Amino acid sequence: MLQTFLPLFLMTFGICLFIVLMQFLWRYIDDMVGKGLGIPVLAEMFMYAALFLVPMALPLAILLASLMTFGNLGERLELLAMKSAGVSLVHIMRPLIITISMISIGAFFFQNYAMPVVQVKLYTLLWSMRQKSPELDIPEGVFYSEITGFNVYVKHKDTETGLLRDMMIYDYSEGFNKVSVMVADSGRLKTSADKMFLVLSLFNGESFRSLDKQSSTTGAKSSVPYQRETFKSRDILIEFDANFSRTDESFMQNQFMGKNMHDLQIFIDSVSVRLDSIQNVNAKNVYETSYKKTLKKPQDIKQNNVKDEPNNDKSNTETTPEIQKTNKPVIVMNFDSLYQAENPGKKATILTRAKSSIENMKADYFFKAATIGDEAYRVRRHLTEWHKKFTLSFACMVFFFIGAPLGAIIRKGGLGMPVVISVILFIFYYIIDNIGFKMARDGVWEAWQGMWLSSAILAPLGIFLTYKAVNDSVILNADTYLNALKNLFGKRSGRKVEMKEVIMFNPDYGQIIPRLKQLVEESSAYLAAHKRWTNYFRFWKQGGRDHTAEQLAVKMDSIIEELSNSDQNLVLNKLMDYPVISGYNQINARISGKAGLVIGLFLPIGFPVYLLATYQRKLLRHDIKMVQKTSNELIDIIEKLPVSL
Repeated sequence: MLQTFLPLFLMTFGICLFIVLMQFLWRYIDDMVGKGLGIPVLAEMFMYAALFLVPMALPLAILLASLMTFGNLGERLELLAMKSAGVSLVHIMRPLIITISMISIGAFFFQNYAMPVVQVKLYTLLWSMRQKSPELDIPEGVFYSEITGFNVYVKHKDTETGLLRDMMIYDYSEGFNKVSVMVADSGRLKTSADKMFLVLSLFNGESFRSLDKQSSTTGAKSSVPYQRETFKSRDILIEFDANFSRTDESFMQNQFMGKNMHDLQIFIDSVSVRLDSIQNVNAKNVYETSYKKTLKKPQDIKQNNVKDEPNNDKSNTETTPEIQKTNKPVIVMNFDSLYQAENPGKKATILTRAKSSIENMKADYFFKAATIGDEAYRVRRHLTEWHKKFTLSFACMVFFFIGAPLGAIIRKGGLGMPVVISVILFIFYYIIDNIGFKMARDGVWEAWQGMWLSSAILAPLGIFLTYKAVNDSVILNADTYLNALKNLFGKRSGRKVEMKEVIMFNPDYGQIIPRLKQLVEESSAYLAAHKRWTNYFRFWKQGGRDHTAEQLAVKMDSIIEELSNSDQNLVLNKLMDYPVISGYNQINARISGKAGLVIGLFLPIGFPVYLLATYQRKLLRHDIKMVQKTSNELIDIIEKLPVSL
């Protein structure tokens, strides 16, 4: 089993890793192109990117490899042979379960110890590549602004000599108020030996510089002095770092991406304690600034004094200052009347001070809320990273228990059906996982709820498929669903009646003719009483059973069973014209009348079911008409048979 699984696993892992690596390259291609990066830098970036994408490629590779392995076994009937020999599916899967368990344990250690280093290296390298100055490639006919402080225009480039023809340079390196313009017949651009400067050599040109040191703010038209200079040759030195310099990794190491479980837990605990203390202090400040102490009423003070008389002298001594303080008369102020008594200037001053105080408090609250929000976001990011250490290992096990039984059920190997099913399942997993991650990151859900959402959804699917595969279920057999659709939409199968080689009892045609006539009469009565459209509420109230149609089907099957013993080909051929009514006379689910009425009234599914039942009623009426017609024709055939029969 391992000899079959491991090569497939390595192959699918390589394919999946290549696909996600190409997706990663497409995402960051703009940061790499046109920077003049060397092959060693690009090779290092691809190496770290491949390691970084292992958690995405590994579950898909396990799903695809297990699906292909058991699909091949089922397609070649090897799985059937092993089951026939008494080997259960769980016993067949045991070596792979041990292997996947070891891979899952290895994935956990990879996530906890290797992934922080890989993420720090990769993100630092990507940041350094993004900050690197682009490689100089001045286009023709447009202004080139990638050189800091300069805009360069070149009308034509001579590829043989390297000269730039008809150049115009805007130099705003000293500010937009001191812009100088240079026009040259030709020029040449090259980098210094240490790649720290650009040397721009201009030939046969002029330069213009404004001598006005004051920016025009009045808008009045006035002459502005400027300096004009003609030159035959001029060299301009421009700061331009073309070297690739790496950013310090210490910043990334202090982020959530550069920490293992121990460091993540330390950060979560420390910041959570700090957040709690900050929130308590802020809540206390808000309470103290928003609520004032309420003075006690004189009668309340008197009642308190009477209640405290039995206490000892010490307690009386301690409460005396408070009692004396509260015995002062309480002055009730009407702030509206005080405000109305002031002059308009004082009123405006009061309103201005109140507005300023409110705005200051609002700004302070917003600042504190933003500070707490940033800290809470950092805690959530550390929590999601902490849970991510476990979710990869669990996802590997879940995908194996989806792929292995699914392959045993569908019995299709190769890269056809397994690839389609694997991609669909993985896309579903990826979407759910991203939804859960964003919910946890933004604080909508708890971190453990969001990070384990995809596993919680797919784990029951793995258990269900494993249970069905162990019990040899036909849940994924196409014929099962085709038959269900045929029953739903009325695709009827023909009735087959063949002459028996040995006939024990010949049918009594004399007794069958009255039964056929009775069947014709009951069919006519049914068609007259049961129209195609029925009352919506009566339909649901009848409880989903058509007893009359069931009785007709039973009588018809009884006659067919007895006439199948006939030795007359005409009779047997005519029996095959009878429709198969059993299974098609159910126009809705078998439920009680009260429950059906509730569903019809309150559930939105009631009306579509009613329309489907109406369609099935049409098919049922057609079948009963066929019963009526066939019975009449069968009566004529029997009556023409020889009397001796």
